[in-house]
Amino acid sequence: MARAALSAVALLLVAAGCSQGGDEVRVNVGGDGTPPSGTATAGASGPAPEVVDTIATGLEVPWGLAFLPSGDAVVTERDSARVLVISGPDHEVTEVGSVGAAAPQGEGGLLGVAVSPAYDQDHLVFFYVSAPDDNRIVKAELRGDRLGPVSPVLTGIPLGAIHDGGRLAFGPDGMLYASTGETGDGDLAQDRDSLGGKILRMTPGGKPAPGNPFDTEVWSFGHRNVQGLAFVDGQLWASEFGQSTFDELNRIDAGANYGWPVHEGTGGASEGYTDPQATWGTDVASPSGLAYADGALWMAALRGNRLWKIPLTGSGADQTAGEPEPYFVGAYGRMRTVVVAPDGNLWVTTSNRDGRGSPGDDDDQILVVDPTPGDASAG
Repeated sequence: MARAALSAVALLLVAAGCSQGGDEVRVNVGGDGTPPSGTATAGASGPAPEVVDTIATGLEVPWGLAFLPSGDAVVTERDSARVLVISGPDHEVTEVGSVGAAAPQGEGGLLGVAVSPAYDQDHLVFFYVSAPDDNRIVKAELRGDRLGPVSPVLTGIPLGAIHDGGRLAFGPDGMLYASTGETGDGDLAQDRDSLGGKILRMTPGGKPAPGNPFDTEVWSFGHRNVQGLAFVDGQLWASEFGQSTFDELNRIDAGANYGWPVHEGTGGASEGYTDPQATWGTDVASPSGLAYADGALWMAALRGNRLWKIPLTGSGADQTAGEPEPYFVGAYGRMRTVVVAPDGNLWVTTSNRDGRGSPGDDDDQILVVDPTPGDASAG
């Protein structure tokens, strides 16, 4: 499909959308993607990002993406359960194996991926997988172009046709963080004995990490469906689907309750819940991947068909979100994952073949985005 035609289809998708939505808070972006009158507009925080290359085309719902120490990238495909490695200056795509434990259905399948901080020694790669009876985290050795057999790290995460979470990330503390969904059962999000509707923190062996607030794997709770995790100077941030009104960007603190299903968006602080830092109408977001580069969080939007830039100010626990700025609105369709590459550029995956988009001839793709074009000091 020609790019102009794909753009037209993508703009229709903004109106049609998917069933996933979000929560509300301090920054409320209008339904057309523009901030309210009198606030910052796109580009106010710096030059507009540019798509400068296409890494790969013809992929099947690329969901997870993580870089090896060599600079090669590991990519998971949700519906095929294939694991790909993209290597070298020519970005050669090699299938290194598949995760047989995956049973793709609905929003589940082979989801997030994270590379061991000790990869040079252990060659381990971690995957978030929707198995027949649960969501689980598994690991496998990756040596050359061959993925070894998987073994379980953490099992028993609630499974559903929707809201399976699925993002993995190693923190600067060396612990493994995972986002889970409440599978459409909001009560799970408030049940601290359930692994659903949570952000989890564990050792690489799958045990509750030292210092966790409840002596379990649970790090924070009251989440509906988190699909984006990013660390900024040690502080964790997360993007989250709301239901029908607001999507959220949350600054994550240990033991905090983010309010679902009692609150969608702001309004819960007086009741002991933690309000989000920013919210969007569900027609311009449905956020998935999240990454930090050049002073801002970059959030991939599915139903919104765009990439959001959210400038940050402050440091540590005092970080706050500024006015969100939308880019590439409707140009590439649904955007799923965003990761900072070793050269400082962003790799962004599309998700037009996930059953909710209208794929073009090249979909799904991995795009290279320069977040600060014209800045010689940037990647």
